[in-house]
Amino acid sequence: MITDSAVPHAPANGRRGRAARRPRTQRRGGAQLLVLALGFVMASLDTGIMNVAADDLRARLGLTMSGLTWVVDGYVLAFASLLLLAGSLAKRFGARRIYLLGLVVFTTASLLGAAAPDGAVLVAARVAQGAGAALFMPSSLSLLMHAFPEPARRARILGVWSAIVSTSVGLAPTIGGLLVGTLGWRSIFLVNLPIGIAGLLLTRRFIAAVPARASALGGTGHLLGLLTLGSLSYGLIEGPDNGWSDPWVLGAFAVTVLAGAGFALRERSARHPILPVSLFADSSFAAANLVGFLFNFAFYGTLFVLGLFLQTARGATPVAAGLQMLPAVLVLPFGNMLYARIGPRLGNRTALTASLGLSAAGYAVLVALLTPGLPYWAIAVVLAVANIGGGVSSPAMTGVLMEAAGREHADIGSATLNANRQVGSLVGIAGMGAVLTAAGGGYQGAGIAFLLTAAALAAAAAIALLGIRTRA
Repeated sequence: MITDSAVPHAPANGRRGRAARRPRTQRRGGAQLLVLALGFVMASLDTGIMNVAADDLRARLGLTMSGLTWVVDGYVLAFASLLLLAGSLAKRFGARRIYLLGLVVFTTASLLGAAAPDGAVLVAARVAQGAGAALFMPSSLSLLMHAFPEPARRARILGVWSAIVSTSVGLAPTIGGLLVGTLGWRSIFLVNLPIGIAGLLLTRRFIAAVPARASALGGTGHLLGLLTLGSLSYGLIEGPDNGWSDPWVLGAFAVTVLAGAGFALRERSARHPILPVSLFADSSFAAANLVGFLFNFAFYGTLFVLGLFLQTARGATPVAAGLQMLPAVLVLPFGNMLYARIGPRLGNRTALTASLGLSAAGYAVLVALLTPGLPYWAIAVVLAVANIGGGVSSPAMTGVLMEAAGREHADIGSATLNANRQVGSLVGIAGMGAVLTAAGGGYQGAGIAFLLTAAALAAAAAIALLGIRTRA
């Protein structure tokens, strides 16, 4: 038997061994975090850049407002419709494999978008981009959960990860303005190619495979969901141009109701529902998904309006509009880092409720002040204050959902949250586009849109306060 006296320096050696291992572990953890953020960075850059490029695209390709909305919402439609299927695929075939497939699809579609000769091909490329993003988004969160299983460390990692993604969102308008103003709109797609290739190479090196688990795909449910969202998008986007009484528009809304009802009935009776019905019995899980819908409705609908408002109502060039949007989005990573400090102390419920309330108040102030004589600096300050709250809200709602879902349901849980958030983006962009068309754009249209934003965020704050349970 080995006694303590036989190895008198074992404790010290053990400490030195742990100290030597710790830097390597931290470096590998940092590499894993960066790799898993690359997919989100690429998608976030693409979405933010598109908001600045919208007016130039409309002029260069002769797009109507509905055509422009399809370019933006075609991506979101595919993304929202396929997220739940992607979550099931990640569980069935392995999260890393699906993450890599999504990067391939997104990068290839970006090349197609750069070469698009007209609006129809561009919309097709955007739909394909949305499909690729749907594949890698939920897989990245699942891989993050498995790479950082300790709750305290994962909370810090979520804050840093969100900050990386939000920094790309913040820089996207400026990058987009510079690209469109100097190299033309095609360059906004080419910028994705080096990011996608780097993501593919680094994922294979640093990210371990997650074991696959048997999972039913539920093709009928996904088809009904796609039909519901597709017909809803058609009605909301084409209604302002064709008239709300147009037979095709009315038919689209009828299909939305019927397909939505069929989806709900299928989920209630299916042996393997595609939505985690049992998880929705947890009020925190349900509240996080409702908050996610309303948050994206407000945030991405507002970004769509803001890019057009600055260029059409205030006469900014694409480069100037990109710079002027910086205060609205560059504060997001600061909010993410603030969450990393206050989230573990206050708890996700308190952090989420307070941040959503701050954002709602900020947009309400903007509505009250918005006139042609309002100086730019005042708009910038109000948007910055409001969106600091948004920077806290995003990782806080993700934290709520992950706590409620647990590691066992991380794939489908993250896919459900992202699906609800993207449906919110879809409805928000289409709805805000309809508001701008009905109001004739300008300050009146922007004011109504910002009022809708404030109302959505206030409702989200109330849901967070009343629906989320505090957990140990």
